[in-house]
Amino acid sequence: MQYRTLGRTGIKVSPYCLGAMMFGAGGNPDHDDSIRIIHKALDAGINFIDTADRYNRGESEEIVGKALKGRRDNIVLATKVNGTMGDDPNQQGNSRRWLIHEVENSLRRLHTDYIDLYQIHRPSPDTDIEETLSALTDLMRAGKVRMIGSSTFPVSEIVEAQWVAERRGLARFRTEQPPYSILNRAIEREVLPVCEKYGMGVMVWSPLAKGMLTGRYRKDQPLPDTVRAKYLPKQMSDERQLDAVEQLIVVAEAAGLSLTHMAMAFVMVHPSVTSAIIGPRTMEHLDDLLAGAEVVLDDEILDQIDQIVPPGTDIGLNEAAYNPPAVTNANLRRRPTTERAAAQGTPVLAI
Repeated sequence: MQYRTLGRTGIKVSPYCLGAMMFGAGGNPDHDDSIRIIHKALDAGINFIDTADRYNRGESEEIVGKALKGRRDNIVLATKVNGTMGDDPNQQGNSRRWLIHEVENSLRRLHTDYIDLYQIHRPSPDTDIEETLSALTDLMRAGKVRMIGSSTFPVSEIVEAQWVAERRGLARFRTEQPPYSILNRAIEREVLPVCEKYGMGVMVWSPLAKGMLTGRYRKDQPLPDTVRAKYLPKQMSDERQLDAVEQLIVVAEAAGLSLTHMAMAFVMVHPSVTSAIIGPRTMEHLDDLLAGAEVVLDDEILDQIDQIVPPGTDIGLNEAAYNPPAVTNANLRRRPTTERAAAQGTPVLAI
């Protein structure tokens, strides 16, 4: 592995980051097999692991913790917080109350006394970012967290967090973890330039576009029996994405590459990307991903990809993107009917 500096932190990490979302009941329920996969990744030179408290309700963290016994000091360990972890309405979010409590649970599950990178999994519109950064700063001062980051934040909230940290003398986010793939390139417009401006390391997730870039999803063919197809049928059968996939397969075959290897090599090209998160469920998945680690795309291939999916754009549905509440809740973007007219008078109903 050729190691890269994580933003301007001075920490060296592998270009592949091992994502642990598939370890546990929602992916690979066999703890021993999951541990073997983790060990093989570490033996291959990967020194960066990313998980989250919500992945299989803490089971992923438990598996990672067991796998790192005796190897913890050589690994940059990242986890995330924000998702719902119980029936109590306060067992989620970015409040000081929850962060101070939940970090202890993650430390216990991971069998460690410190977390290298503690990330806010998603924004919480009901919580001031100052509240969140203040709590995270205290966790850093207590030695429980070494650095902090964000995940899937819109660019406006990335900038706001940086400004609040500077004005209030708080620790600032040193990393961002956005979705990025050949099919999902919108972050090239603002997120990646802003991260570069603030010296933030970038760990991109879903470089295979939730599996669309594995070659298993083809135009005019039935959806394969996969978890993604079950829970995201509209995205996995989106005609615009499938059309792009068919064109990308032609480019990959002409270059003597698998679509998977071309997709992984693509996300590693951007100078603002530090690492790509891989999420193998089986040993075979890991072996295939590692086999493409030395692939380098030349400018001719990249130009062809740009013709199929223009830079800075998303093709088809992008259910990976963060949607602010007003996008998903119609009541937040609609005035009461009595306030919608531009002038007073007898309301006229449109038919």
